[in-house]
Amino acid sequence: MTHELRRGRTSLAFAFLVQGVTFALLVTRIPAIQDRYGISDGLLPVFLAAVPVLAGAGSVGTEWVVKRVPPSGVLRWSQPVVLLSLLGVGAGDALWQVAVALGVFGLAVGALDASMNMLGVSLQRAYGRSIVLGFHAAYSLGGIAGASLAWAGAHWDLSLFMSYLPVVVVALPAALAGSRWYVDARDGGAGAAGQGGAVSFGLLLPLCLVMTFAYIGDSTVSNWSAKYVQDVLGGSEEVSTVPYNVYMVMTLVGRGLGDLGVRRLGAVAVVRAGAVVAALGFAVVAAAPGAWAGIAGFTVLGLGLSVLVPQTFAAAGRRAFEAHGPGASDAAVARLNVFNYVGFLIGSPLVGGLGDAWNHRGAMLVPLVLVLVTVWYARSFAPGADRYGDGHERPRTADVGRGSNGL
Repeated sequence: MTHELRRGRTSLAFAFLVQGVTFALLVTRIPAIQDRYGISDGLLPVFLAAVPVLAGAGSVGTEWVVKRVPPSGVLRWSQPVVLLSLLGVGAGDALWQVAVALGVFGLAVGALDASMNMLGVSLQRAYGRSIVLGFHAAYSLGGIAGASLAWAGAHWDLSLFMSYLPVVVVALPAALAGSRWYVDARDGGAGAAGQGGAVSFGLLLPLCLVMTFAYIGDSTVSNWSAKYVQDVLGGSEEVSTVPYNVYMVMTLVGRGLGDLGVRRLGAVAVVRAGAVVAALGFAVVAAAPGAWAGIAGFTVLGLGLSVLVPQTFAAAGRRAFEAHGPGASDAAVARLNVFNYVGFLIGSPLVGGLGDAWNHRGAMLVPLVLVLVTVWYARSFAPGADRYGDGHERPRTADVGRGSNGL
């Protein structure tokens, strides 16, 4: 079983990496997509909002699908659909074609995100120690690789289709091959998906808020860091590309080290520290006298925010398992995943609107306050009292999985 779990962990990490590459290739080429299809500035926000809305619908639908099909099956087929829809975005020449491709991308990516995190949470429970941050580290690494590939495509003036085609040709068969080793490490054996009671919203509410706040912070960086450095802090166009890159590098570092921190210190301490560090990063950004000081703030931000989302998924799965049994964990992850997209939808217009109505430095204080609220909610990440007793628990590590309702 140990060998099977290790193979499952490696193949799932690869799926996270591929998704990081895919998503970065889409979002970093939005200006090129707009130019190719003649999407107006007024219509572009509609297209951008439609993707997370449909992704939320895909995540909700996955909650029902996994009652009959294991998460590994959902992931096995949703990832190729995401890759092919990315290729479709680059292949069309009419507005309706890109609308269809982005619509399919949104629905499939919601199912993909939900099923990946379901598998990650269940594997962590089987291992008996924190490993979920490592999966998200693979996603961050994929994001860096995807952004670099997008830069190369733009630098060599490649069409969208030619930029996307080599990635899809390599990643799609590799992802399908790796999917052979996915492990549905569910307690209760076959049919566990249908077990467990309904998950109450009240049980997940604190974690839903943390997820929303984390993605408001993340979307602030992804959507406004370049403009902030250039327009507010006086950086050049070239320098304005730096903050998002260093932010992504620091999310990789934070997630790469985060599992060790959880094992040694516990999830509550790691989440609180992450929230405080992220708030410090926003404070530095808001007060920065110049571009490089602002970039330092975005660097700190990446380290702080990096741990919040993976630990929120892990806590949701554990709390649902403790309260309702095996099948409830998957449902909790699917529902929580919706608030990923809620935060993304709220964050960008919130910070942009406040910046236009007030000032951009002041707007950075809003995500600062929201991530600080996570310090209060960090107690929701506390584990139960029981240990695993399944042979995978390492001595003297912090429990990250199932307990006896000892919240």
